[in-house]
Amino acid sequence: MTTTAELQQQTLRVLVVAQVLSGAGLAAGITVGALLAQDMLGSTGLAGLPSALFTAGSALAAVGVGRISQSRGRRPGLATGYAVGAVGSVGVVVAAVLDSPVLLFGALFIYGAGSATNLQARYAGADLADPGHRARAISTVLVATTLGGVVGPLLAAPTGQLAHMVGVPHLAGPFLLAAVAYAAAAAFLAVRLRPDPLLHAREVAASEAATGAQPGAVPVASPAEVSHGIFLGTLVMVLTQIVMVAIMTMTPVHMHDHGHGTGAAGAVIAVHVAAMYLPSPLTGRLVDRVGSTTMALASGGTLLAAGLLAASAPDDSVVLLALALALLGLGWNFGLVSGSAIITNAAPLETRARTQGLVDVSIAVAGAGGGLMSGVVVGLASYSLLSLGGGLLALAIVPAIAATSRSRGPLAPA
Repeated sequence: MTTTAELQQQTLRVLVVAQVLSGAGLAAGITVGALLAQDMLGSTGLAGLPSALFTAGSALAAVGVGRISQSRGRRPGLATGYAVGAVGSVGVVVAAVLDSPVLLFGALFIYGAGSATNLQARYAGADLADPGHRARAISTVLVATTLGGVVGPLLAAPTGQLAHMVGVPHLAGPFLLAAVAYAAAAAFLAVRLRPDPLLHAREVAASEAATGAQPGAVPVASPAEVSHGIFLGTLVMVLTQIVMVAIMTMTPVHMHDHGHGTGAAGAVIAVHVAAMYLPSPLTGRLVDRVGSTTMALASGGTLLAAGLLAASAPDDSVVLLALALALLGLGWNFGLVSGSAIITNAAPLETRARTQGLVDVSIAVAGAGGGLMSGVVVGLASYSLLSLGGGLLALAIVPAIAATSRSRGPLAPA
């Protein structure tokens, strides 16, 4: 008979493969979404709209994926989300061919389902994990996104050339890759994610409750502890998402406006995406060891450093912009892993998937606001002001943690 620990390792292997595939799809919108809108609309002020649209779409998708996962399990929830993301990717390509901004906006909204699903998969990695190793399980799933997420931006120029050869606009090329990547991730999960980790976790919990044997179980949290934990985890991830999306969205536009090509912008975004996911195993271990609030505070400090560096970097310095975007990705990683661990530990198993989906809605809405705001700020002021403001906003994590800790007492390590 297969043990829970063995099923956990099997689940992580399947999720890792799916995340590698989906990471390439995720990177398409980051790399060329703003540039495509700028090209079609002829306006820098609206260049942040694609990020706002696909993050808004991810908000709606997070609700759907969460509800499907709650009622039917992680496998149908995640597979459906990636399949919808693939449809959106195809829609972006068609919109570019037809030069239709209206179709582009609708397709980008649908494309956001892939982004939402990519994030929701991290929770599936923790369903069967030991409570003391949940952050590590979450981080294992996140780091798997690195390969596809780094390779995707680097393929921006080659896929653009391929697209041009088949009669598709150059900037729509990465979305061809996204369509294939998301479809492959959906098919792989639909076939291989068996048994379903969330459904199996519920069966194990029900069995242990029936026999009265719950080895290693953690004490049941009070309603106040649950609500405080969910609030804090959500707030940490919302703040980090706003800052990260706002600065990240406008960096390719900023570089393009100062004479840098698509290849240079793709390389900077590749560094950024690597920093978003590659440190995850170390972050997970740190969260499990030193506690989630400590790492959330580290997130705020790292994002501040990223904003200051991006604001002060010379316009012709690709290296300094890459370093700033690396710090931006690292700060986001600290916030996401620590916040996800807080949420997973706080939410009861019977409502966990639905709660996680609703939390990710807040994150997606925050990202949509950050993306939309970024284009307006740069259009009215400058990229430097946007970066500086984002870094200062990240410091709001500090008083939020202090206030929450006073109201509920010290938080246990995730």
